[in-house]
Amino acid sequence: MDLLNTLLDKGLRRELPTRDEALAVLATSDDELLDVVAAAGRVRRQWFGRRVKLNYLVNLKSGLCPEDCSYCSQRLGSKAEILKYTWLKPDQASEAAAAGLAGGAKRVCLVASGRGPTDRDVDRVSDTIKAIKDQNEGVEVCACLGLLSDGQAERLRDAGADAYNHNLNTSEGTYGDITTTHTYADRVDTVQKAHAAGLSACSGLIAGMGESDEDLVDVVYALRALDPDSVPVNFLIPFEGTPLAKEWNLTPQRCLRILAMVRFVCPDVEVRIAGGREVHLRTMQPLALHLANSIFLGDYLTSEGQAGKADLDMIADAGFEVEGTGEVTLPEHRATAQAGCGSHADASAEAGADEGAGCGSHGGGGCGPCGSTAREAAPEELVQEAARGSEARTDLVAVRRRGAGTDLAPNA
Repeated sequence: MDLLNTLLDKGLRRELPTRDEALAVLATSDDELLDVVAAAGRVRRQWFGRRVKLNYLVNLKSGLCPEDCSYCSQRLGSKAEILKYTWLKPDQASEAAAAGLAGGAKRVCLVASGRGPTDRDVDRVSDTIKAIKDQNEGVEVCACLGLLSDGQAERLRDAGADAYNHNLNTSEGTYGDITTTHTYADRVDTVQKAHAAGLSACSGLIAGMGESDEDLVDVVYALRALDPDSVPVNFLIPFEGTPLAKEWNLTPQRCLRILAMVRFVCPDVEVRIAGGREVHLRTMQPLALHLANSIFLGDYLTSEGQAGKADLDMIADAGFEVEGTGEVTLPEHRATAQAGCGSHADASAEAGADEGAGCGSHGGGGCGPCGSTAREAAPEELVQEAARGSEARTDLVAVRRRGAGTDLAPNA
């Protein structure tokens, strides 16, 4: 298949595919799926071998968020029956992190709901970072606290944070359909603040919110231009009690195509399968390890994930190995120079002025996740619309009732 040969060659050279090539990956048939996985898998192995990095989430503060992100169970007005609690103390957070680290995780991701941290919140998280690092030599800590104000990224770096996560989530063109209390530009600004402070930037997307193929390509091209070291790919968990509860748009095959497209566009960054893999990839999860080199271990922020032991068995059975704390995740050229997926300058140049430098500015719009649309739906999209809900697996959506914020042992 000429497309896959071209994409493989570009991935091995860290060259940016064209938009048409990226869109073509999403349009491949089920008959071609294993060929797509095989080609993207060669790119993955070129830069990351057969290693799988394990990450562990600790939800420092759950629920009670003033933002209105439609996909989020912690949003303003959410009726999802999730755990709600205020800030964990540093020793509580460190105890929660210890379970994930004992299970093989090398990075702890400290997450707190809210628009963004106050300076006092930064102090709290700084104390938590110190507590975790004092007890666990070599652990990486990533903070995810929302929109950053000037100077806060530097304070987190000085406290020992290694990375900062803030996802773009979707394309710039459809961002206003899912959130009104902040803007796409606000998110870009926070990723840039993390970069400028010397933190490893982590930024990704959520698939399955009713977006078009063009929207998915837009956000991945925008991520490449922002140059994060890691790109988490979330698959929407349609929580009852949120505006997107009926958005069941994903199949395991669709998820694999999305992961392959991300790998081709960002060949040498840490691509992480994040929230929703158990719900949407299901029994195809091991195949996804040929595309992504990183996963979350155990539970997520407000939902339960696959048992940590099952994650480890899956990795071993698929012929992969858990990345050790002494191993460097990123390829040498990124680890030493943080050059980016390709290079930042090359990515912008190759995207081209007529493509808006890949910064999510595609004018095609697309079906908004709340049912609004900026254009007339194509026939194939009408078929997809009619099929929505037929594969809903609400039985796979389980609210987290253990771990951080509870007296029960975490799933790690």
